[in-house]
Amino acid sequence: MRLIIFAWLLLTAWYAPAQTDTTWIAVPPGNYTIGGKGHLLNPLRQVTTKGFAIAATELTNAAFARFVAATGYITDAERKKDALVFAPGLAEFRWLADSTACWRYPNGKSRGGIEQKMDHPVTTISYSDAVAYCRWAGLRLPTLEEWEIACRAGTLTTYFWGNAQRAIDQYANIWHGRDHLQPDSSDGYQYTAPVARFKPNPWGIYDLYGNVFEFCTGALPTDKPGSKVVHARGGSWWCSRNACNFFNSVDIGTVHLHASFSNQGFRTVKDAASLR
Repeated sequence: MRLIIFAWLLLTAWYAPAQTDTTWIAVPPGNYTIGGKGHLLNPLRQVTTKGFAIAATELTNAAFARFVAATGYITDAERKKDALVFAPGLAEFRWLADSTACWRYPNGKSRGGIEQKMDHPVTTISYSDAVAYCRWAGLRLPTLEEWEIACRAGTLTTYFWGNAQRAIDQYANIWHGRDHLQPDSSDGYQYTAPVARFKPNPWGIYDLYGNVFEFCTGALPTDKPGSKVVHARGGSWWCSRNACNFFNSVDIGTVHLHASFSNQGFRTVKDAASLR
């Protein structure tokens, strides 16, 4: 069965129609096991999909720039001037409010822009900004379940390579320092890395456990009616083994739908019908 799925993936990834510079990885229809035993927000269970195609990489600054150039879109961070950014020296889980930060200046103007980082994932955008891009591009965000199906690539372990965390260095841009008091660029990057710089999962999907948290659609049992929270998955350049530690296939993060952080981005999805 796994060999059949793998062959199907190779074939459909090759023939999937391109959306600008996006490489699409097709996920076949079927039943998939997701979640974790005893996990309160994401219990172990089976889910069914009709099939979909997911972007092999997170959306880049270059792709978002094309959207802005075509539409004149202004992000939440640009309008509200309330983005939260990071600088080494902050205590764990502390972020700085920076009125100059936006997708063009992910950590504020004082820390530079994206001119030399057009192949990095777009950040300092909100969930509502991500949805606006998807609407323009004729795409959508993955659901919480779709993201996990694609991430796991048919595996049942905490990570798509197994249960031992030590291999994370090969697959994800994360924070390797003991804390966030000192800068860390031991893997070559203090903040984001170019997409697809680290190894992909078995289905050819990159940066699932690092670089930026990825917005998804869907709700959790703990969400209150009318809540303005949304959810993101994976991990980010800020996440470390001693703080956050969300770089796995199970955990799910929560954030306000208009909040903009410099470690949040997204990847896109197509429905199966668009592959025919």
